[in-house]
Amino acid sequence: MTDQAVRNQEWTVSGMDCAACTTKVTHAVERLPGVSEVRVALIAERLSLNLEPQTTRPEEIEAVVRKLGFGIVPREQAVQRKKAFALPEGDAAAPDPVPTPSSPPRPSMKGACATGCCPPVPADHDHSQCDAAHDHGDPGDHGAAAHAHDNPADRGKRWFQTAKGRLVILTGLLLAMAWIFELVTSAEAGYWAFLAACLIGVAPVAKRAFEAARMGQPFTIESLMSIAAVGALFIGAAEEAALVVFLFAVGEVLEGVAANKARDGIRALANLVPKTALLELDGRTREVPADSLDIGQIVVVRPGDRVPADGDIVEGLSGIDESPVTGESVPRSKGPGDPVFAGSINTEAVLRVSVTKEPSDNTIARIIRLVEEAEEARAPTERFIDRFSRWYMPAIVAVAALVIVVPPLGFGADWDTWVYRGLALLLIGCPCALVISVPASIASALSSGAKRGLLMKGGAVIEGAANVRHIAFDKTGTLTVGKPVVTRVLPAAGVTEAGLLAVAAAVEAGSSHPLAQAILRKAQEAGVEPLPSRDAKALPGQGVQALVDGTMAWVASPRFASDMSAIDGPAIDQATELEAQGMTVVAVFREGQPLGTIAMRDEPRADAAEAMRQLKAMGVSAVMLTGDNPRTAQAIAGSLGLDHQAEMMPEDKLVAIRKAAEGGGVMMIGDGINDAPALKQANIGVAMGSGTDVALETADAAILRDRVTDVPALIRLARATMGNIRQNVTLALGLKAVFLVTSVLGITGLWIAILADTGATVLVTLNALRLLGYNPERES
Repeated sequence: MTDQAVRNQEWTVSGMDCAACTTKVTHAVERLPGVSEVRVALIAERLSLNLEPQTTRPEEIEAVVRKLGFGIVPREQAVQRKKAFALPEGDAAAPDPVPTPSSPPRPSMKGACATGCCPPVPADHDHSQCDAAHDHGDPGDHGAAAHAHDNPADRGKRWFQTAKGRLVILTGLLLAMAWIFELVTSAEAGYWAFLAACLIGVAPVAKRAFEAARMGQPFTIESLMSIAAVGALFIGAAEEAALVVFLFAVGEVLEGVAANKARDGIRALANLVPKTALLELDGRTREVPADSLDIGQIVVVRPGDRVPADGDIVEGLSGIDESPVTGESVPRSKGPGDPVFAGSINTEAVLRVSVTKEPSDNTIARIIRLVEEAEEARAPTERFIDRFSRWYMPAIVAVAALVIVVPPLGFGADWDTWVYRGLALLLIGCPCALVISVPASIASALSSGAKRGLLMKGGAVIEGAANVRHIAFDKTGTLTVGKPVVTRVLPAAGVTEAGLLAVAAAVEAGSSHPLAQAILRKAQEAGVEPLPSRDAKALPGQGVQALVDGTMAWVASPRFASDMSAIDGPAIDQATELEAQGMTVVAVFREGQPLGTIAMRDEPRADAAEAMRQLKAMGVSAVMLTGDNPRTAQAIAGSLGLDHQAEMMPEDKLVAIRKAAEGGGVMMIGDGINDAPALKQANIGVAMGSGTDVALETADAAILRDRVTDVPALIRLARATMGNIRQNVTLALGLKAVFLVTSVLGITGLWIAILADTGATVLVTLNALRLLGYNPERES
């Protein structure tokens, strides 16, 4: 079977409340013929796998999952349903012309529609089209095309409307009726009422246990619950058996509520993108689904509206509130040529925006995809606990069996007493709380970080970031603003300033490097046209060369120019003096002809010094690694209070990272492009960049706000997460240990055992949810 023949399949699975649920689905599905690489994400509610043709049909996989008690629907089906709400042609035209960017904003605005997914709109706007386009009955159906969910049973319902909620109500009513029946009749008649309540309540649980056992999973919480309930009936403890069934149902509902809270952060991200957009066609606007936009189309964004797609401003000047995307609280003033993100808010004036990204690939969609996929990058602690739980459950069953059998057979003890204690041991031994302790914390941390522009690709990254003791920073674009400006243009004898800029701009034409952009901006401001050039080639750590007017020309470091005998003594002295003032100097020359030097300055970011102070207070050392000259590096590093290493080639940075790693975990902070080798070499590579493809996809983590103080914030979040995990593990194991002992000694019974088990799971999940409100920017 070739790799090309294997198809990747994805489904949305509803009803998974804890890590044990994902384990059940994984083990049941991976046993099917032709199925491989099964991945189940709890928070994302996603099942993905590779399926060989002519083996298991997708319908069979869905049937297996449904037998385990979960809802399932193909993931693409949800997306197709969502995209089907395109407005009819007759309704396409906007009710009135949209003002041009030069027109004053409309003064009369009204709020969003009832679900909050529509942005504020003009007072004369009719929501009927919007409402027709939205499926408001399904809160799980999100605006981002890459994140559509569909729960066929319980999505969007209150707890008492779900299947598990109805089971709680039913078992509760049956239990109450049994107590009433016992009061008005007799204890003997009440026993039969409790028996009926227990059997009716445990039936759906036993069915799930039976299906799991058939699929090779005999040790599940459902099976332990069913054995305990039926065993209690055999020893005459019908009342307690019925109470245990009720408490188990309550615990499942609470777990579901807690799990949904953990998912709310991702759902809130998806809802940031408006579902409709004002598309401009032939001078008029029409309201269309935002996920139907194509690259190159022009959309109009009114004051108060959310931007419907990633794009570049074509016309208009306005403040853009990017806090929904990056967490940056202060709106940025943006105009023609500036990029905007889907989900950000236009605060002042009408803008015309050219779409640059497909809806499924906008910044919000990529962030959501990253957070969801991060679940699969499991932390070492999580993998250990998963391995531990595999033998823990059978061990508990074996111990419970010994507790039931040994005292009566070996010491003549009462069978009913020790059967009862063994059954209690079965219930308290369930590892649900322990298994969920790590993924719940990690999911909450990922969601909390995403809201603040701190993206980490999974638990392994969080655990690694928490252990960081050394940080290596790139200079340009990381510690500095990344937009250097030309401060001095110094042509050689016999060369004009315009001639120097014409050659320099020709060599740098097409380059995205910050220094190149500074030279190109200076040439444009001076009205100088770059000369024709071709075959441009970057010289890592040295400069750029290109054929200009048929002869080779260079824009390079003074050191490289000196090695090429293209710069004389006075020019070198002048460059040295400028570098001592914190400027970056490049030499421009042709073969055998020096043309002059250009000096540029890139100022440190306003928060860089404060970030260094915070890192030092946290016990993290920092060093700046740069290819710039030692004098400029000293000027920048000295003002920020950190060590530096200068004139570093990419391979030099790798050596520096390896050496630093000998003293503990190392984090590398760079722009995600020029520093790719060092980012990969470090234990944790962090890319700074406002949602760029590279920043989101190449490094282990990304900082979207371009704030250096977010580096210590990211480490704080990671450390808080690991602290939360340790609390959860201690809580789960501590409660187990206490109640295992009390159950064997007969101090606590069945209903206390199940209450302790489900209570521990809920407590662990609620503790993990505290991370959703954790503010890593605040120093503790």
